[in-house]
Amino acid sequence: MSRTLTVHLEKPIVSAKISDNSPLLSCESKKGGTEQIQVQDSQAEIAVFSQACQALNGVVAKLNQFYDRLFAEHKEEIARLSVEIARKILMQKVQDGDYEIESIVKEALKNAPTRQDVVVHLNPEDHLLCQKAQQDEPNGSFAGIKFVSDQNIGRAECLLETPKGIIVSLIDEHLERIGKALKTAE
Repeated sequence: MSRTLTVHLEKPIVSAKISDNSPLLSCESKKGGTEQIQVQDSQAEIAVFSQACQALNGVVAKLNQFYDRLFAEHKEEIARLSVEIARKILMQKVQDGDYEIESIVKEALKNAPTRQDVVVHLNPEDHLLCQKAQQDEPNGSFAGIKFVSDQNIGRAECLLETPKGIIVSLIDEHLERIGKALKTAE
């Protein structure tokens, strides 16, 4: 479809411009004369290029629509898989003992309505660590807290009893809240 256009001129071209309203190219020579050359082939190429750009823009728009629809349809599945991946990682860290029970208890204590008469239920392994932290710093953040060993509490988890209610810090509960937040996020 494309052909090469060759023009032979007797004089050098000083300037050239493409006219917006004419299918002809104006060329000025040194003497100021104007020679007209038809550029129908280049206009045809421009039209083909324009059609290709329109087709490409249409494809991009359809891909964007497909992506948006696909993401919306699989949003819940993505959230569920994300939480499940986090669960596996956390369980491995807990199994390896790669967590700080003191930090977990301190975070749960921040949610307690009162610091008086607080009883913290912990897994027996974590119980020993918190008792040691309490003995190492008698006036520290665990001062006045009673720690209880409880087989029903998992590692890296705790349950706080206060006179005003119970606060639980359980991995599954945290993951469930994260999953709900992911499902509702835009």
